[in-house]
Amino acid sequence: MAKLSHFDREGRARMVDVSPKRVTHRTAVASGRVIMKADTLRRIADKKIEKGDVLGVARVAGIMAAKGTGAIIPMCHPLSIDSVEIFFQPNIKRCEIYIETQVKFRGKTGVEMEALLATAVAALTIYDMCKAIDRGMTIADIKLLKKSGGKSGTFIRPPGDEKDL
Repeated sequence: MAKLSHFDREGRARMVDVSPKRVTHRTAVASGRVIMKADTLRRIADKKIEKGDVLGVARVAGIMAAKGTGAIIPMCHPLSIDSVEIFFQPNIKRCEIYIETQVKFRGKTGVEMEALLATAVAALTIYDMCKAIDRGMTIADIKLLKKSGGKSGTFIRPPGDEKDL
């Protein structure tokens, strides 16, 4: 089992010292879904939500979240990330919007938390902008799909790798 690096020898929480690490190109990709009523999805696609362009606002919110991860997640380093891309894929049959976020950075620590937080905040923004017409929406399956760079190398989630919790 891998050693947890956010605890000192006495078990106290700590921020990891990344100063001895070498700078590498880091990338992380995360995804999630917002499940909703068919009418809600149609109104989002047709830009008929009174609060405005739901996916445009959700994209900006996700990007802002990625940029501010170090201020929200206690042990994350504040990073000057290079790129955040957020993609939305509405699925009419499944009554959902699939969200995928890719974050790139050249530095000494990974950007998995930035990608995960951006995905979560984009999903929450969709919920917030549509809750007046669909409070039953579900945010689901926020997960890391891929990460590369750093000492631990590349991680790619195998397709269908859903664990029963």
